Formats: sequence, C-alpha cells, structure tokens
Amino acid sequence: MIDDIRKLIQQAAETARRETSDEPEPQFTGDVKYPVECQVGKGLEGAIATDTKVGYVNGAKGWLVYRGYDCFDLAEHSTFEETTYLLFEGKLPTRRDMDAFEEQLRGHRQVPEAVLDVLRRVPIDKTHPMSALRTAVSVLGNLDPDAEDTSPAKEKRIAVQLVAQFPTLVAAIARLREGKPVVAPRTDLGHAENFLYMMTGADPDPALAKVMDIMLILHADHGMNASTFTTMVVNSSLSDLYGSVTAGVASLKGPLHGGANEKVLYDLEEIGDAGNVPAWFARARETKRKINGFGHRVYKAYDPRARILGPIAKLITDRDPGTRKLYEVAVQLDHLVTSELGQEKKIFPNVDFYSGLVYRAMGIETAMFTPIFAVARVPGWTARALEYLADNRIFRPRAIYTGPVSERYLEIDRR
Repeated sequence: MIDDIRKLIQQAAETARRETSDEPEPQFTGDVKYPVECQVGKGLEGAIATDTKVGYVNGAKGWLVYRGYDCFDLAEHSTFEETTYLLFEGKLPTRRDMDAFEEQLRGHRQVPEAVLDVLRRVPIDKTHPMSALRTAVSVLGNLDPDAEDTSPAKEKRIAVQLVAQFPTLVAAIARLREGKPVVAPRTDLGHAENFLYMMTGADPDPALAKVMDIMLILHADHGMNASTFTTMVVNSSLSDLYGSVTAGVASLKGPLHGGANEKVLYDLEEIGDAGNVPAWFARARETKRKINGFGHRVYKAYDPRARILGPIAKLITDRDPGTRKLYEVAVQLDHLVTSELGQEKKIFPNVDFYSGLVYRAMGIETAMFTPIFAVARVPGWTARALEYLADNRIFRPRAIYTGPVSERYLEIDRR
C-alpha cells in the first residue's frame, strides 16, 4: 500500500503541474525593501507583516513550498522529522544530521508526570481537547527552568522539545477521553508511528503510519495563518516560546481556523448518499449556506494538499466500509462544486475537505482532528517565530478610529 500511496502522490503532482504553474506571485516573492506598499483589507488581508524563507503559499497557482521544496516532493519522499529539520535549518539534512536530530526528538518525547496529572484532573469528557492541550503546553512551560531564557539556543531547544512532546500530549488527551490509561512513548519508532502507537496502544499498521506521516508533513506550515501569526505576535514581545505556542493553540482552536474538517464530515453525513448531492448543493446555493471544505483565504486554485489527500482518502476508505460511502458523497460534491464554482468564483476544495475522511477511516475520534493539526503545525509555528526573532520588531499595527472625539464628561448624577 505504501508504494500505491507514492504513486498517487506522483499522479497528483503531475496533475498539478499540468493544470497550474509554480510561477511565483511578484507581490509576495523576491527581495524586500521596507516600507512595503500593499493594499490592506479588514483582518489584515493583503498586509505584508514580514519577509520569510520558511515557506511560501502560491495562492494564485495552487502551490505550497517549504524552504524551496514543493509539498508533493516532500509528501512522497520525506518524513515529518526530516521536514521539521528542513523548516528549522533551511536545508535538507545529511545522514549524520538526520540521525542526530531524530535522537534529539526521541529523547524529548516523554512529558513530566505533573503535566499528565493536570490532564487527569481536567473534566476531560466535558473539555474541548484543544483547551486541554492549551493547558498542558502552559504547564510544560511552568516546569521548564529555561522557559524564560529567550536566547536563540534555548528557544531552539524548546522548539525541538515541543515538536517531540505534542504527540505525547495529544495522545494522552485522546486516551483519557476514552477512559483508557496513558501510553508512554517509545524511542524505537518514528514520529508518526510513535504517535499512532500512543493513541491506540498497539503497533501501528505501516501503511497507516505512512498516511499519518504525510498528513503531518502537509500541515507542518502554511504561511501567515491565524495561529502562526498569533505565535509570532506573542513571541515578538519577547515572551517565552511556551507562551507563544500556547497562544497558537488557542488560535487554532477557533472554528474559523481549526476544526473545518469536522464540519465537512457533518455535511457529508447530512447528505448521506452521492445521489443526494445535487439537491443538497442546490439548496446550499439558494440559502447561501457555507459549504465546508471549499474555498480558501489565500488559494484561488485547487489546494495542492487536497490534490494529495483526495486520492489517499479513496485508498484508505477502501479499507474501511464505514467511511467509503462518505467518500463517494465527497467525490460527487467535489466534482459539482468545482465544475460550477471553480472557474466562476475560484472556489475549490481545500485541505480540510478530505483530511477528516482520512482520519475517520483511521479510526480517530472527530474531536481529535484539530489537536492532530496542532501536532503537525508546531514546526511551522516555531520556525517562523524563531526566524522573526533574529531581526525582531514587536508587531504594532494601528486601527482606524471611527468613534466620537469631543464628548463632554458629565458627573454620574447628571446623566
């Protein structure tokens, strides 16, 4: 199955190259000279807050690049560990580099028992898993004697540690939600394998581990999204990296950022059958209902991550009859929305459209989808925060005041 997955990624890459181009957008690439002129909309849309070498989202063409390498090549050939090294260091590692980095990651997987004790005290069945994760990361910072040291070396060590510990935290939350004992990490397994092992307590299927590895790679970085920007803003004040990442987790929890793949599943379940798609879609358009999993703030083309995950969803749902019918609904909806809204309104599937199906077919609880997103995004959050810190200037935009300016104060009894 792993060979089949690689072939699917190759085919997705060929389709993307045939239908799109990796030609950069001139307004978002190239040398920078500040101040930069740009058209800024509400929510800082169109604003250029910094320059970066970490990653690039070509929204016009539908292309995603980490440090110069496109996501198709990384998904096919790389691992999450290697991709993390790439994001941190700006280059692919040698074998010696990779061995040393993997040893670092494996050595940091364990979390203090005090953190697990806090999670056990949380009303885990009533608490959003992202709220539990946010608390756990904050507690990690309280227990690290180096947390307040914002020197580059210490921040880098903390970043690597957080990449290693997030799977342990998320798996612990998942197990506690199910009323099961927490599973300790193993050092003889790769990052994705160990994550699945801690989630299930069993040795993972190699094919599922490969799928999880790809999911993590594809979510590792994605430009100046809300949670990445939040992490960078907090870190720019020279707060500790634990606090910055805790803020990133809080941002990702919001339903306008993380959690969209959960809503996609609800839509697919509501539709129920591929034959119901045309009528459901017509009603959605008539009532101006949001169709989850379609459209993107940046992409005006087919999301390259969705190009990869669509075929993988087919492959993996073939192994899980329970989600196969939902996949058939998804394919029909993809075809209908793309054909009717793709060229007209530049609305195409995004990464969330198929990712929830993949997780569902892997047996993962819906509520854990966004925490897994967080596991993947830690490298992007921290790589960009540390990159910005090297030439730091605290973020301080302005607001246009639209209120009164000459009101006269009256004593309370005269109002």
